[in-house]
Amino acid sequence: MDGGRPATIPPGINVAPEMGDIMPPVKAKKGFIGFLRRNPTIAIGGTLVLLMVCVAIFAPFLAHRDPTSLAPALRTREPSAQFWFGTDMLGRDVYSRVLHGARVSLTVGFSVAFFASLIGLTIGLISGFIRLADSIIMRFMDGMMSIPPILLAIALMALTRGSVGNVVLAITIAEIPRVSRLVRGVVLSLREQPYVDAAVASGTRTPMIILRHILPNTLAPLTVQATYICASAMITEAILSFIGAGTPPIIPSWGNIMAEGRALWQVKPYIVFFPAVFLSITVLAVNLLGDGLRDALDPRMAKRL
Repeated sequence: MDGGRPATIPPGINVAPEMGDIMPPVKAKKGFIGFLRRNPTIAIGGTLVLLMVCVAIFAPFLAHRDPTSLAPALRTREPSAQFWFGTDMLGRDVYSRVLHGARVSLTVGFSVAFFASLIGLTIGLISGFIRLADSIIMRFMDGMMSIPPILLAIALMALTRGSVGNVVLAITIAEIPRVSRLVRGVVLSLREQPYVDAAVASGTRTPMIILRHILPNTLAPLTVQATYICASAMITEAILSFIGAGTPPIIPSWGNIMAEGRALWQVKPYIVFFPAVFLSITVLAVNLLGDGLRDALDPRMAKRL
């Protein structure tokens, strides 16, 4: 260019025409729909979880009868148009009890995942960044991890009376060590990064370094771990209720329903079958959601062209 005018081409020189693009432009899938298309596992798992949440919320409207009402004249009825999932040995509608049982399982799962992640995150941040606290706190966490979670939950429930709140507390205490060790491992690798050294050299206080530089980088693995804790908590709650150490029998939960139907398993298997199917689908959905989040949040496993 010369003064805004195209440069003149000397005579005798041929200029090849511009070549078109060999590959057509790739249209990136943006937005929420594009994210779900790139991560079908999240879409499937999230849809199933959302469906179960809707079932739990609208259980009083979807249920045919009161899940605690007794009708001895209607006991052990087979599944039919009147009783979709049949009735148990006390004449209670299994369909209504399964729908209301979703409330207990999802409440326990989400509550344990939230409280265990919050407490474990705090412990992991402190022990991972402060070396003196690490030598004290993690030895205590190691001692708790030496006890299987289900046995620790049973021992804690033996000290209290059966209720949903006590079940949440017992399972949360059993899950905290695993979250704290995960966060601690992430923090140990992050505190050696140059930007953390720069923050320390500039005089930034330790709490601000943890909040600004360490905490945001721990949220992705913590979110994935929370989904697995949620699924594990629902299974643990069902086990506690199945052996009589969980929620009271008057509260319908999937574990209680299966516990009450195990005596008639060989002749009336539907009493155990339907709550077991709902529990399996919910746990599968939460695990699918966790696997999808792991693939989406881990840059090493991101799908690239």
